[in-house]
Amino acid sequence: MNFYEVFLIAVGLAMDAFAVSVCKGLNMRRVDFKYTLIIALFFGFFQAMMPIIGWIAGRQFESYITSVDHWIAFVLLAFIGGKMVWDALHDDGTENGGIVYDFKEITLLAVATSIDALAVGISFAFLEVSIIPSASAIGIITFLLSVAGVLIGNRFGMRFKTKAEIAGGVILVLIGLKILLEGLNIINF
Repeated sequence: MNFYEVFLIAVGLAMDAFAVSVCKGLNMRRVDFKYTLIIALFFGFFQAMMPIIGWIAGRQFESYITSVDHWIAFVLLAFIGGKMVWDALHDDGTENGGIVYDFKEITLLAVATSIDALAVGISFAFLEVSIIPSASAIGIITFLLSVAGVLIGNRFGMRFKTKAEIAGGVILVLIGLKILLEGLNIINF
């Protein structure tokens, strides 16, 4: 597998993390660069680690992982997206004065958006791909696109705060639904 193929796979895998990063940026009153880096690091780290884990698991666990990965991603994304919509609709109008670093939520989002990278790692094991350079490329590209996503989301978020929060939550639920439907072979994008 050549560099361009790995690059395209990395960009494809990073799209869910990019979309979620846009949603996180929508909720920021102003860009918090520390939080932006935390989000990007979590997403990049999990996107890089999942192919390695998948590669190690290889053929032994392929049928178990691929049979439920889409359900796991759907449940996590639907829950977090639903919570975002709930919070937007039940906003009491008070500002907390800053960003709340919710590492649990970021970890769940990072895991949910990187589960497909686990399956890619399994396929890399069969294709005899050099896993460390490939996983590094996936992690770096995800990191960069996540930073861009937060910045883009923030640019538009404050103008349309409540609507943006609702849209962000709906987008997460739709991404989860898309992953589920692809996993069930109902659709194929």
